[in-house]
Amino acid sequence: MSTRPSSRSTPRQRSKTLSRIAIAAVVIAVVAAGGWYWSKRNQTDTTGAFRTSEVERGDIRVAISATGTLSAISTVVVGSQISGQVTDVLVDFNSEVKRGDVLARIDPSTYEAQIEQGNAQIASARASLAQAQATLRNAELDYRRKADLGTQRLVAQADVDQARAALDQARAQVNSTQAQIRQQTASTQTTRVNLDRTVIRSPVDGVVLTRTVEQGQTVAASLQAPELFTIAEDLSKMKIELAVDEADIGQVREGQTVSFTADAFPDRQFRGVVDQVRLAAATTNNVVTYPVVVSVDNGDGTLLPGLTVNAEIEVSNRRDVLKVSNAALRYKPVGEAAPAQGQSSGGSRAGMSDELERIAGTLDLNAEQRAAFDKAIAEQRERMEAARQQGGQQRSGAGAGGPRRARW
Repeated sequence: MSTRPSSRSTPRQRSKTLSRIAIAAVVIAVVAAGGWYWSKRNQTDTTGAFRTSEVERGDIRVAISATGTLSAISTVVVGSQISGQVTDVLVDFNSEVKRGDVLARIDPSTYEAQIEQGNAQIASARASLAQAQATLRNAELDYRRKADLGTQRLVAQADVDQARAALDQARAQVNSTQAQIRQQTASTQTTRVNLDRTVIRSPVDGVVLTRTVEQGQTVAASLQAPELFTIAEDLSKMKIELAVDEADIGQVREGQTVSFTADAFPDRQFRGVVDQVRLAAATTNNVVTYPVVVSVDNGDGTLLPGLTVNAEIEVSNRRDVLKVSNAALRYKPVGEAAPAQGQSSGGSRAGMSDELERIAGTLDLNAEQRAAFDKAIAEQRERMEAARQQGGQQRSGAGAGGPRRARW
């Protein structure tokens, strides 16, 4: 009895067949996905070769950008010329003051005592003056009598000379006492001036920006006047000090219009005028800048001292001219860039095919699967080549017709 091999395949053979079918399906899916991707990319390159923008009419301007800080046109620092304890502080931050208003007071008791002492010394000197004047009158009378007797030879000449010397001494004493009175009067007047300085007054009309003194604090003015208050004279007119780069400073002139913004008011744009271009250059991190002063009208009181601003100085402008995007000035004809683009695209596609070939080599395909794979690769290459030729024709057509608008 002969035996025949069973027509049914073993489970191991079925598993191996299913595995190969799955691998083939994966390869075909990878090839199809690659073809779809490169087809879409080619269409994107073809349709996105140009961007168009209409030439329009309008205004253009050339501006220099710079940053700076707002400040009052005139800021006065009020200090103390004398030392002493502060007894009263009558103003605070943001207080509006007028010229001559009292800002603070310093204890005046020391200077008042010095004035009393000076007055007493003046009175004593005046008493000494009266005594010296009396002595002078007596010396004058004595000298006259002895001078008359001396002409008559009734007294010795030595007595006459002695009387004359006493007269000169009396006159000198009177002059000395008068000088002491003047000296003491001047010293007392100095004390009175210092007494008046115990009252700190505002030298200008304005607003108090800073206050650095408190009631009860002792100030010492031995080497320099301590700063007590800072007053902005007029905030309706302000200025900006811009730091302009040395490469742009040659285009800046007095009277040019300046537009600027502040972070505190992002929705508003302010304007000013270049008032001064200063020659005092500053170097920071090897960057040379020049200060440019811009005057600003702040009649509504919106702007505040110390704000940082971003400004643009308009150095040139043209009205109602034809405008085209700046990118259009960098336009390159498609014919010059097409070969390089084609080479790059072809190289990428070749790289894609090589990668698929490498992957297929690792899958251990049989002859039938390998043939199916090679056929799929060949069809994919044909589709890519057709798409590349179609894209080249479209770009050639666009170049022959010529652009009607500015392109970049």
